Order: sequence, then C-alpha cells, then structure tokens
Amino acid sequence: MPKICLVGAGSTVFARAILSDVLSNEALSHCEIALYDIDPERLATSEVMARRICRALGLAGQVNLVATLDRAAALEGADFVILMMQVGGYRPATVTDFEVPKRFGLRQTIADTLGIGGIFRALRTIPVVFDIAEDMRRHCPQALMMNYVNPMAMISWAMGEAYPDIRYVGLCHSVQDTSQFLARTLGEDIADIDYTCAGLNHVAFFLKFEKRLADGSRVDLYPRLRAIAADGTFPPNEAVRFEVMKRFGHFVTESSIHFSEYTPWFIKRGREDLLQEFQLPLDEYITRCERQVATWHHLRQELEDESRPIEVCRSREYAAAIIHSCVTGTPSLIYGNVRNAGLIENLPAEAAVEVACHVDRNGIQPLRLGRVPVQLAAIMRSNINVQELAVTAALTGRREHIYHAAAMDPHTAAELSLAEIEALVDALIEAHGPLLPVFARAAA
Repeated sequence: MPKICLVGAGSTVFARAILSDVLSNEALSHCEIALYDIDPERLATSEVMARRICRALGLAGQVNLVATLDRAAALEGADFVILMMQVGGYRPATVTDFEVPKRFGLRQTIADTLGIGGIFRALRTIPVVFDIAEDMRRHCPQALMMNYVNPMAMISWAMGEAYPDIRYVGLCHSVQDTSQFLARTLGEDIADIDYTCAGLNHVAFFLKFEKRLADGSRVDLYPRLRAIAADGTFPPNEAVRFEVMKRFGHFVTESSIHFSEYTPWFIKRGREDLLQEFQLPLDEYITRCERQVATWHHLRQELEDESRPIEVCRSREYAAAIIHSCVTGTPSLIYGNVRNAGLIENLPAEAAVEVACHVDRNGIQPLRLGRVPVQLAAIMRSNINVQELAVTAALTGRREHIYHAAAMDPHTAAELSLAEIEALVDALIEAHGPLLPVFARAAA
C-alpha cells in the first residue's frame, strides 16, 4: 500500500485534481493519503473533499486518509511526497511581488517563475523546500519528491545542488496543455500526434510536432503552424507565441501572457501599443487570484455540502501516472524537470531542464536529447543566468547575488537601470521582511 503525502494540501482545487487522478486509478485504490498544511481551516476543507471523493468512488474504508498539521507525521513512511504550497500566500507575498516593482515602473503579468517576482518567490520558497527535504531524510529517505511549486526551474536547480540524495522531479502541465492547444489549432486529434519537446520549464520548445498516418509514416505539422503565424489566423491572446515561432522557428510551451515576461521584447514602458498588439493583460495573476479568493468560500460551502454530488474528473497532471508506473512497473512517458547533467548538451550541466522521462518501477529516468537549436539555447541561457544567480544567492547567503540575478533578468534589465534595480531589490527585501531568509534582510 503506497503512502502519498500532499504538502500544501490546503490548495484544495489542485489537491482535488491530484486525488481524483490517483484514486480513480484502480491500481492505487488501496493507498494511504496524508494531507498536510499549516492552515487548519483550508486543511479541514481539503479533508472533507478527499473523503467525499473516496465515497464517490466507492473507496470508503479502503483508503487510509489522514489530515494533519504535523509535517513529520505526514511524511513518516511516505513513498511519494507532492509539493503544492505557496510560501507567503497571495497576501502578502504575491501582492508585494507586484506592488513594489510597479512603484519603480516595472510591470509584470504572472511574476512567479522568472523576473523580479520569480527571484523573490525563489528566495522565500527554497528554504521551505529544503526543510521538507530534511524531514524526508529523517522520515522517508527513499520517497520521490514531486514538486509542483514555482519557480520550478530555480527550485529544481537548488534541490539538485543541495539534496542530490533525495529522489526528485519537478512537474508542470505546460507541455501537455500546449500540445493539446496546437492539435486543436490545427484541427487534429492529439492521439495522432507525435512530438518532442525540450528546454527549461516554461521555456521549452517543440522540436518536433508530427502527425502519425495510418501507414505508419509521419507528416511534419510545422509548415501548417508557420502558415497560421504568417496569416495571423491564431487566437489573439496567443500572439506572443506565434511571433516567437515566426522569429525563432519553434513553438514555446508556456502561454503568451506568461512567456512575454521572460524576454525583453513585449512589455515596455511607454509602449502601450505593444500590450494591445500582443493582447497582454498586466497584473493578470493578481486578477486571477482575486477571482479565486472571491470564490473560495462558495467553493468551500459546495464541497462541504453533502447534499451536492461531488464530481470526480481526471486531469492532465503527471503525478498519478508516475505513481502508477513506480508501483506497478507499467511504463509511462512524462515530461519532468531534472538536473541537466548532459541531457541537453548545449546547456549548463547544473541547470534544471524539462525533458522527456521514462518512468517504471525504477523511478524517473530522463532521456538524453542532445543539442537544441542554437537560437533556442540562447533564449534559454538568458533565463538560466537569472536562475543560477538566484539559486546561488539562496545557497550561499550572499545578498549581492540577488542584485546580480535581478540585473541579468531580461525584462527587468530592459526597464530599469542598475541603480534602480538595486533600489528595487532593497525595497522588496524590506517589504517581504521575515518571509525571507535572514541573510537577505541583512545589510549588504
């Protein structure tokens, strides 16, 4: 009976998706689920939700379900540890990551993966992930950590440096979602599509996108995608990705709204025309979070109302497939974030890359890709520079590397001078206060 521990289980919507996937899988129906969070109210709602899913699937009494505020107890004997928390929460941390930069004229869309927002999310999140890794060493040293927390690449890089003994994979849904999007855009069935994708989390590109024909041959679908880019018959809110494909030859995995802030090309002061042309809503993540906060109490009432049937729907997340392969030995293919170590030859060995991985009873086995096209590697390296410096700041405790990371960020550097960047970093350190490690709050 595998034990699965959800850390940050108070993220009820995401926990619901993961548990629906896991518990709908017959091979995993006799498992142990440990729900852990630091927020007792949200944890209680997630426990109600989890028990209702079990009943809906006829698993009451088969699944050993525990909800606890004690992390060590939740991790004890776990086989799989799934991270889904947000350190600092929407308020105050995420709001701070938007509001302080805006005072300096730096505007963002999502701010959780790269940029100034991603750097500070990394600084407050990496120490917490390390604490969990320490607990895993004590309570479940053979467990597989499956991380869904952003900034994915920075956390994955830091884990590879500091905890190489902990089995780890970072997981996202951008590859699955974008492959589905491209298939729909072309009017094709994703079941007929073969693709290869590689790069960094949110900055991975489809190197191959082909249709498999009845006779076993394959047709390259990129000419049709490039024709769509040329004639402009793509969804207006995906203008950034089609523009990047026109200029660099390949389609990127992350949404246009998100990818726009990983580059210096689309969000610029005094260029409202660019925002309109590429349909880029600034503060989009703030708007999204406000909607989620507004609907939380309604969702809670709905989940806790036993008179309403609970819907159990499978998602496209990889967690359940990984657990199934590890437990049963049935192989699967996923895209995971792992230490590069030569998987992509023209990227640094220490970086965290997103590549295809074979999964079976032996765990996660990344597949070596070789080289990515040089122009794509260049885009990736512009992000790797920031990731490396932010991770170095977190690992060494040297505040100056926070300045360096921010100065090398493509979007931040396109908007602010070095002096302005340093002042912005100081203001964010002061605003985040105790959410950051002591070194970041100390004088430079």
